[in-house]
Amino acid sequence: MTTAPTDSQGLLLQLLDPVNRPDPYRLCAQFRDGGALKLPEANLAVFLSYRDCDEVLRHPSSSSDNVNSTVAKRQGEAGTAPRRQGPPGFLFLDPPDHTRLRRLVSKAFAPKVVSALEPDIRALVDGMLDRVAERGHFEVVEDFAYPLPVAVICRLLGVALDDEPQFSRASALLAQALDPFSTITGVPPDIAHQRQQAGAWLREYFHGLIDRRRSQPGDDLLSGLIAVEESGDQLTEEEIVSTCNLLLIAGHETTVNLIGNAMLAMLRNPGQWAALGADPGRAPAIVEETLRYDPPVQLVGRIALADMVIGGVEVPAGDVMMLLLAAAHRDPAEFDRPDVFDPDRKGLRHLGFGRGAHYCLGAPLARLEAGVALSAVTARFPGARLDGEPQYKANVTLRGLSRLQLAV
Repeated sequence: MTTAPTDSQGLLLQLLDPVNRPDPYRLCAQFRDGGALKLPEANLAVFLSYRDCDEVLRHPSSSSDNVNSTVAKRQGEAGTAPRRQGPPGFLFLDPPDHTRLRRLVSKAFAPKVVSALEPDIRALVDGMLDRVAERGHFEVVEDFAYPLPVAVICRLLGVALDDEPQFSRASALLAQALDPFSTITGVPPDIAHQRQQAGAWLREYFHGLIDRRRSQPGDDLLSGLIAVEESGDQLTEEEIVSTCNLLLIAGHETTVNLIGNAMLAMLRNPGQWAALGADPGRAPAIVEETLRYDPPVQLVGRIALADMVIGGVEVPAGDVMMLLLAAAHRDPAEFDRPDVFDPDRKGLRHLGFGRGAHYCLGAPLARLEAGVALSAVTARFPGARLDGEPQYKANVTLRGLSRLQLAV
């Protein structure tokens, strides 16, 4: 079944409304029950079932590069296409360029590089929770979930401690640009200018850091990206900069949301908070269920490289396919009791890190960070409880908390 275009437009507008940010899932259920949403005049199809989203993510004709969309091609012909700063990161590339770049980055971003960060992550977490205990009040986002991932990424890349605040500000500004709905709602000129400045600062900083690492290599990921080689092929400097940008921007915001969403889900299910505090071995199950139940990435987009049929819906080449993961993860055709937060559910297969060629390269790091953070905070503050209503950021795609006050 396909929802009528007028209904589709109304549902999309509701999704954009900030009033629905605290609980988008009832709206997602309406979306899903109505079937795929088609807006031919906008060259857009929205898929909401688990089966359809999974198929699109795996499909060989699904592109991650927006230049392949009909809308982008029209903008190019009209001379109105937005200008890229440097080459796209591999998140936005297709094979064979994506295959080559991912292969080289994977050699540097090996499991041993991630596992070697665990002592640093534990030390960072303990230090942050020590400061919370001294103050006696706990604002989760500001005190914990937000500063932790950027500190980890800075250590991963070998960024100086003094530069972390600027990195954090740049990351927050640039992460907002990952929301595809900003093209519908528009971006105020001052915000667009701030993002451009943040992007330029970040690129210049990484170029300078690369120069220093070429003469003084370290044991950080940036030195590894410079040194990685396969059959004579190496990453160009622009490719290294784009990869670092991607790690910071996408890896920071999503991990902030993962930690915050998991803490809120457990606080609303106090038995889960207590169980994790008593048994840190439950952390991986908490992380995986959060990625399903309240995913940090609520939707992703793909472009049809050829005419496709997904779930009985015809998608012409060049159309954008929006995959509403928030709806797919509550699909009763795939998950038993989908609206229940149950870390003990068996056979969980969420789409939170993607599928196929674009499966998230940073998934092991996100899992490690979140697992360490959640097991530590529940053990340190076993009696924590909500102190006021949670508040949410405006971002539709990267849905997460802007404020979560706890009494500890």
